[in-house]
Amino acid sequence: MYSDRQLRQIATQFAISKDIINICPLGSGLINDTFKVETRDKNYVLQHINKTIFPDVDLLQQNIENVTEHIRNKLIESGEKNIDNKVLNFIKASKVSSDGRQLSYVKDENGEFWRLSHYIEGSVTHNLVNPTYSRFAGEAFGQFEAMLVDLKKPIGEVIPNFHNLSFRLAQLDAAIEADPVGRLKEVQDLVDLVNIYAEEMTVSERLYQKGLLPKRICHCDTKVNNVLFDKNGHVLCVIDLDTVMPSFIFSDFGDFLRTAANTVAEDDPHFEKIDFRMDIFKAFTEGYLKSARSFLLPIEIENLPYAARLFAFMQGVRFLADYINGDIYYKTSYPEHNKVRARNQMTLFLKASEKEKEMKQFISF
Repeated sequence: MYSDRQLRQIATQFAISKDIINICPLGSGLINDTFKVETRDKNYVLQHINKTIFPDVDLLQQNIENVTEHIRNKLIESGEKNIDNKVLNFIKASKVSSDGRQLSYVKDENGEFWRLSHYIEGSVTHNLVNPTYSRFAGEAFGQFEAMLVDLKKPIGEVIPNFHNLSFRLAQLDAAIEADPVGRLKEVQDLVDLVNIYAEEMTVSERLYQKGLLPKRICHCDTKVNNVLFDKNGHVLCVIDLDTVMPSFIFSDFGDFLRTAANTVAEDDPHFEKIDFRMDIFKAFTEGYLKSARSFLLPIEIENLPYAARLFAFMQGVRFLADYINGDIYYKTSYPEHNKVRARNQMTLFLKASEKEKEMKQFISF
């Protein structure tokens, strides 16, 4: 935990007023500790960067700077008003780095990294997932991708193989081969299920290798609470840009539906209650295609139902591998937690698969 004095020392390393009135915790993020910094002139968001998850902080911040600068220029070109409410704005450090650069992050006395951005006044986030907010989220993430289609500056892969199913299947194979804690026999039915669908679900990587499917700049963490709204319910901007990197658009489409369209939480053991919500699928798809149809290729649009299935399958594979390995990656609350998660996600995958025909009919509207 950082004291108020330490946080003030960190905040004043950025090019802002030194007249800080108050610093208080902000939000409930699981990855980065976040604080609101209040000064007499403006308010800011001070955020600790988790270097365990994002070891290349320079690449991380360069990605974010390139993306936000490009979006800002797009908004200026379009005549958008209140631009500071429509894109995140990161503050430069007050001192240049050892190699002469003015960075958008600083290192504290403990070797930890921090960044500071403008606080968007009057903004709110929503955790509630319903068709209305799903439609808004779809439109916001589709517009985010659309604005980045012509970004020329390089965007690096901050988490290699983050949404690479072939890589996740290889991890599962290694876990099965080792079976370090003797759990394989408990989940053999899930392993068999994965093997049945593995080839079908890696189709995106084969299409990419054939040059038929592009990678685009994607958000890669599409949740409804990663969209800022104003108090009237209108979308302001997309936030939490740490995972922005090249990926298939299936990442942004499918990852949202994995959590939003599940009728229960991802670790709910009542598997009989699991279903794939078509009302959420339809609402999110309508919003997404409203913004994204202009630049998507036909092969991307026709595979959106595949994307809706893909991420439950991939997350099921990840939970399954971790359970077989003895729970070495995901935090667990009880011994069979990862097994429950894996079975939950594979059940969701099967439920979504049952509705694939209906999804295909809908996207042809």
